[in-house]
Amino acid sequence: MSSAAPPVLYLDGVSVVFDGFRALNDLSLVVDPGELRAVIGPNGAGKTTMMDVITGKTRPTSGTVRFGDHDLTQLDEAAIANLGIGRKFQKPTVFDALTVFENLELALKAPRGPVACLRWMLTGEARRRIEATLEEIGLAARARDRAGVLSHGQRQWLEIGMLLMQDPELLLVDEPVAGMTDQETEHTATLLRRIAEGGRSVVVVEHDLEFVRALGRKVTVLHEGSVLSEGPIDQVQNDPRVIEVYLGR
Repeated sequence: MSSAAPPVLYLDGVSVVFDGFRALNDLSLVVDPGELRAVIGPNGAGKTTMMDVITGKTRPTSGTVRFGDHDLTQLDEAAIANLGIGRKFQKPTVFDALTVFENLELALKAPRGPVACLRWMLTGEARRRIEATLEEIGLAARARDRAGVLSHGQRQWLEIGMLLMQDPELLLVDEPVAGMTDQETEHTATLLRRIAEGGRSVVVVEHDLEFVRALGRKVTVLHEGSVLSEGPIDQVQNDPRVIEVYLGR
């Protein structure tokens, strides 16, 4: 991909102040098209607030937040989601009583007209998209199983699949491997790399450094609401400032 392509996500000088507390402090972050970025840092570093600002849940006190040509500080959560930003929270929110296939069907980015219209759409391209997503997230064999019987890791993959059905350009993923087995963690790293290689941008907030290493991509370390260090995982792990405020704990 050409290095001349404009960034998909651009944060510059972003601060968020709650009752005198600076949750973000002059934060700057640039994410390129098709980039997979890991964001790490101690509790209270500003990781969740950063995601809240990007998705419109929190308004920045100052600074620039852009998604392509769009000023995100002027838009509400629904408008931002419709632009192509999808967010996955730490706790999966799937519909246990529905099958894996039905969960993906429900998440499909489609006109929300009468039920008959939605059913009609499934007779072609929509069904192929669901089936392709099932393959991508590794749940094709579980398509007819209820989501409630899936393992914790499989539920996380299903929710990532539900985001993909909305065709986002940027995915924000919060601690996807918390509570996963080693095998599930490895599958998740492979899945997120593949999503980025397909042209989508992915920002992953995570505490598991072995998982971050498995991603094999650029890492941003936040501390007290601003960027403390940035670069490959080996570089940031050996940064004395990162060791002092995060890794040494």
